[in-house]
Amino acid sequence: MSAAGPRPAPTARSTTRSTTRPVVAVVGDVLLDRDVEGTVTRLCPDAPVPVVDVDVVRESPGGAGLAALLCAGRADVVLVAPLADDDGGRALREHLRDLTVVALGHEGGTRRKTRVRSSGQSLVRLDDGGPGRPRDVDARHVAAALAACDAVLVADYGGGVTTDPVLREVLTDVARQRPVVWDPHPRGGAPVPGVALVTPNLEEARREAARLELDVPADDAGALAGALAAAWSAGAVCVTSGARGAFVAEAGGAPVHVPTVPASGGDPCGAGDRFAATAVDVLGRGGRVPDAVRDAVAAASAWVSAGGAEGFRRGGADQGADQGADRGADQGAAEAAGMPDGGATGSVALERLGARLRPAGTLVATGGCFDLLHAGHVATLEAARALGDRLVVLVNSDASVRRLKGPGRPVVTAADRVRVLEALDCVDAAVVFDEDDPRAALEALRPDMWVKGGDYTVDQLPEAEVVARHGGRTVVLPYLDGLSTTAILERARTDGSVPLGAS
Repeated sequence: MSAAGPRPAPTARSTTRSTTRPVVAVVGDVLLDRDVEGTVTRLCPDAPVPVVDVDVVRESPGGAGLAALLCAGRADVVLVAPLADDDGGRALREHLRDLTVVALGHEGGTRRKTRVRSSGQSLVRLDDGGPGRPRDVDARHVAAALAACDAVLVADYGGGVTTDPVLREVLTDVARQRPVVWDPHPRGGAPVPGVALVTPNLEEARREAARLELDVPADDAGALAGALAAAWSAGAVCVTSGARGAFVAEAGGAPVHVPTVPASGGDPCGAGDRFAATAVDVLGRGGRVPDAVRDAVAAASAWVSAGGAEGFRRGGADQGADQGADRGADQGAAEAAGMPDGGATGSVALERLGARLRPAGTLVATGGCFDLLHAGHVATLEAARALGDRLVVLVNSDASVRRLKGPGRPVVTAADRVRVLEALDCVDAAVVFDEDDPRAALEALRPDMWVKGGDYTVDQLPEAEVVARHGGRTVVLPYLDGLSTTAILERARTDGSVPLGAS
């Protein structure tokens, strides 16, 4: 076993909440993904199959390797995985050179999954190599690497890592000390006792419930989650169910449904890795399981919309950055919109959002603090939505609100403000910007119409020039008289009353 990478292995860390980048260990089976892309213009003369003229071949880490790269967008990563001593293994080491790699012995050649594609359509997948079972595992070396981490993700891809008795013993010990997220596989081992969160999809949950002979309806994802949590002695189980979102339950506890925004026309490949990587990041920062699941559901949906693993391989750094920078564990909704610490979403994410919504018709944007959502806000939002086909709300970050309104504001964090806004039927998306005015956000989003509520004229709004430069126009709508967050808070301070609907 050897360690490779530009960084030395991290020193031991406490399990208290991390205020910097956490250190996350990923333990699992690494694959080499190959995408062969070409053009089809004819059929083979000896069989009715397409002939693919190859244009490009791309290689990248898959399985636990992809999960590790996703974690590396927000954490320092230690990858513990079998790696073969062959051309495929050397290619994987090169792709993973920015991580700390603890390489285990590997039985057989590198496992490869080769997808042959044309015009964005997969024609066939070829699997070779393996079996990939770990060999010559040094328990003390692995335990030392995991002891340095804030949280551990077990990314099982059926190669044998989760059935190896030495690794299972080490993981059992680790699960008693720090959060472990276990992403299972049908050919893998059961989660060790004490893991914080297990993340099977619905089909995997059904299969495991049948294998364990659990008396639970196969179509009840919430009941499956609770029963599996008890059977596996896990802190919680989250059963993911595609467009239905996820169902999370503790052993013996009532299941909680976490809805998602369905992603139409996207690629689900790798969504489970995105889900698990997001969840372990939240737990590694000291967050709670409900926060981790909520963030992970949102991140997986965004991943599918952005093109899945194929989209990541084409522009991986940008998609990792879209998940935002460090934020507290109570900021889950902010992360769902790509926001760090109630701060701004990246310009790349805003550009993608605009590109996704604009084909549906007129894209309208509006913005503000929305600290306490009141009838004046709702009237403006509904009026703005009526001017077009899609409405994006740009929300001042917590830091921006403090600069604009004073140290006592905001009363409601950016995370909760976004969740409330996106619950309104008239709002298609709410995202956060960190500047004191929305010019940079509008430069990236490029709406057809910018709507501002208040006693302004268009020439008093510095952002109007940005909107006009990209072919849009600015509209000012009046607020309802007597309604403002400042006025509501002042009345609450002076007489202790809060008007109905303002709480």
